[in-house]
Amino acid sequence: MNARLSAVEALEQRIGHSFADRDLLERALTHASVGDGARKVRHNERLEFLGDRVLNLLAAERLLALDPDAKEGVLSPRLAALVNGKACARVARRIGLAQALRLSGSASKIGARESDGVLGDACEALMAALFIDGGLDTARAFFLEAWAEEFADPSPARGRDPKTQLQEWAQARGLPLPRYEVIGRTGPDHAPSFRVAVHIEGYAAEDAEGRSRQDAEKSAALQMLLRREGTA
Repeated sequence: MNARLSAVEALEQRIGHSFADRDLLERALTHASVGDGARKVRHNERLEFLGDRVLNLLAAERLLALDPDAKEGVLSPRLAALVNGKACARVARRIGLAQALRLSGSASKIGARESDGVLGDACEALMAALFIDGGLDTARAFFLEAWAEEFADPSPARGRDPKTQLQEWAQARGLPLPRYEVIGRTGPDHAPSFRVAVHIEGYAAEDAEGRSRQDAEKSAALQMLLRREGTA
């Protein structure tokens, strides 16, 4: 058995599921670079789309179970920290997904196997494959175990205020401080909902919603941080 097949077998053992549809598992582990040649290869990009939705559902479900009284403005940044590409890449490394990936030779040479983007996308694709092959309960069982460490420390900067993080990020690059703008307010006076945009010179604005202006500002700051991390 070659090294990659051994890694796939070890991956199945770690996630606790043996795939009935082997082609589905292979597709989840196949990077788009493999299809760059003349042969038509089914890769994992379409599975990423589904996996992202499954992951968001399971993370939201778990957050509500852990804190039934939390408001949306508190839950939204927590959810964003749990399901972003960096978190998915960390999970992928913990379960040995990198060794099981199928990449083109050129992609391997440039280090794609260790790329957060490649690993995060593959992790989402694997989540979709688990959902299709084993159902939601199978996907949930894997998620609860694989994301346990992320739930223990869900903030991308380990518990620090995202507005403070974003201010430090801007200052480190010699940029003006972030500017926050209320761009929408809905709901009755006793239960309003605010939408706030955060602006940083030279970057596209990010916006988010919260039950208070402060919650919305924190969520928008976190969205900006996650977008910058994803494009760094």
